[in-house]
Amino acid sequence: MKYAVIKAHQTGFSVTLMCRALEVSRSGFYAARRRAKSARTKRDEELRAQVRVIHQASRRTYGSPRVHAELHAQGERCGRKRIARLMRQEGLRVKMRRRMRPTTTDSKHTHRVAGNVLGRCFAPQQIAATNRVWAGDITYVPTREGWLYLSVILGLASRRVVGWSMGRTLEAGLVTGALVMALEARCPGAGLLHHSDRGVQYAARDYQELLARRQIEPSMSRRANCYDNAVVENFFATLKWELIDRSEWCTRDEARLAIFEYIECWYNQKRRHSSLGYLSPAEYERKLLSQAA
Repeated sequence: MKYAVIKAHQTGFSVTLMCRALEVSRSGFYAARRRAKSARTKRDEELRAQVRVIHQASRRTYGSPRVHAELHAQGERCGRKRIARLMRQEGLRVKMRRRMRPTTTDSKHTHRVAGNVLGRCFAPQQIAATNRVWAGDITYVPTREGWLYLSVILGLASRRVVGWSMGRTLEAGLVTGALVMALEARCPGAGLLHHSDRGVQYAARDYQELLARRQIEPSMSRRANCYDNAVVENFFATLKWELIDRSEWCTRDEARLAIFEYIECWYNQKRRHSSLGYLSPAEYERKLLSQAA
């Protein structure tokens, strides 16, 4: 360790002075430099290079558990503690995540609301198959041009965003667009459960009639209880932490493009989820289909 410190600072300080301060010999320092690297040191250097690539590809959001999972998927066999040590040595730290912040919901309306059928049964193992439970919600994205509103539908079995829609306003067509996209892409059978908050967009007659035509059962969170829709709220927290808080967009179109790329190219296809055993939503769905077959 002392020799490593001397090597790291030898361009700025005298080797002789550093050896004297650290109570080691100059000959010992130069002899150590001539010695061949150990197998463990060489392996650490190989892993460091891979860790840097994975951390960069994750938009600098992966901590050691996800980096370790990615290495494991690539066929590398190494301990999680070793990866955590190498990341500390490389200075690869993850910004602390904000606490989940509930989105604004307008539940002051006269539309009929459904009961909470889902009852916080969020675990993928409890759902066990795709297109059995969907959950939707709305959030807002700041740009210099003004707010951009985002509506999503998540498949709770795999945490995949199965439908999304963006717009300038919170009109009912925003949530309908996300639902229609999900229906066209997934073609669910009868018996699907659709969960949301009590917002006027979800309780509106047109939206509820669309659910009824497709034989989809509605479920709604209790009043002022964001934890009844925690999976979608957590997705929005992840989106804000990994993308929105790190970006500044001049126009809504710039934000649209970035969010599209995040959802379709990164989140659904590649981002590893701890609740899915560190698989991505797409990988987890392939696993479910393989088990069903």
